[in-house]
Amino acid sequence: MALNYIWISFFVIAFIIAFCKLVFLGDTEAFKMLVDGIFDSSKSSVMDIALPLAGTMAFWLGIMKIGEKAGAINLLSRIVGPFFQRLFPEVPKNHPATGHMMMNFSANLLGLDNAATPLGLKAMASLQELNTDKDTATNAQIMFAVLHASGLTILPISIIAQRAIMLSKDPTDIFIPCIIATYVASIVGLLVVAIKQKINLFDRVVISWLTGLTAFIALLVLYLTVCLTKEQISTFSKVASNLMLFIIPLIFILGGLFKKVNVFESFIEGAIGGFETSVKIIPYLVAMLVAISVFRTSGALSYIGEGFKWIFGHFNMDTRFTDVLPIAIMRPLSASGARAMMLDNMKVFGADSFVGHLSSVLYGSADSIFYIVALYFGSVGVKNTRYVIPASLIADLVGVIAAIFVAYLFFG
Repeated sequence: MALNYIWISFFVIAFIIAFCKLVFLGDTEAFKMLVDGIFDSSKSSVMDIALPLAGTMAFWLGIMKIGEKAGAINLLSRIVGPFFQRLFPEVPKNHPATGHMMMNFSANLLGLDNAATPLGLKAMASLQELNTDKDTATNAQIMFAVLHASGLTILPISIIAQRAIMLSKDPTDIFIPCIIATYVASIVGLLVVAIKQKINLFDRVVISWLTGLTAFIALLVLYLTVCLTKEQISTFSKVASNLMLFIIPLIFILGGLFKKVNVFESFIEGAIGGFETSVKIIPYLVAMLVAISVFRTSGALSYIGEGFKWIFGHFNMDTRFTDVLPIAIMRPLSASGARAMMLDNMKVFGADSFVGHLSSVLYGSADSIFYIVALYFGSVGVKNTRYVIPASLIADLVGVIAAIFVAYLFFG
């Protein structure tokens, strides 16, 4: 129901703002811009997102089918099973969904956006197989979606690349702040859902895995900052992510060959499912992206940003962070919109300015919540997403606050 009311509010708010512009400011272009935005976003939803995604989906779900038949997914399920059984008690032991979710989280950690989406859709489809009420999200699906939306990443490749394009003297200096902000958001998302679902977070296995993950991230950060130069960090990020992006399909293919699986036919079988999923999500993408477009085009985001600046300006405090708040508001709605705002801030203020740094960290501190909810739940036909959006927004808010504090600590 939350998504329903939010979707309606986007159109209502956009209409009110455009109407006020027309009546009080004489802006005769206000409604034309909204209508143009509707046509542009509905077209781009299909032509720029759904259709290009079809190829990526076909490839990665084909690879996943090979991995399933070769036993790689089951092996992964057994490795992470003890931890995931605590977080996802509804998922049976050694169920393929565990391996699929782990593959998705791994892709997110490495910043492999092109691989993360199809792997995430496959994971959601696996969880839907266990769903007895096909229209309503299960606890497991909610936990998965919130953790995915928190955007935990240890190799923010795309942000580093964008900073390099904007002529930053040190494109990699946002590396550690991004890790800290996304990790905080992920932990908060985990805690919110776990408390709601009454999951025992003091279980020995849960504590061991969370401690181990925290230690791994801390040691990685320590190694990168102490043992490598700035240029070497950038090279490491690029090589590690692309190596993993290629080595995973290679391992699955070789595993299928070893298990005497017909690798090519298995790939085709999985790829067909990927294409079907891409077509199925088109209505959900169009619905959400059109609503976001009219909300953004109306100017609502800029008004909200100016409002925050006015409010915080009365507290005799540094208000530089308010120039970046529109990105924080846009990020849950649209990745492309938030990216455009980030690049614009770096262009106006400079990539190495405080605003440029904070824009980069904020952009990397979360994921596009509404896009993920529409895409992932739409792909399996779930209409009632329950408390996914509130839980994800809480995690996102904490991630934004963490990003601001970390930016002041590192670049203030």
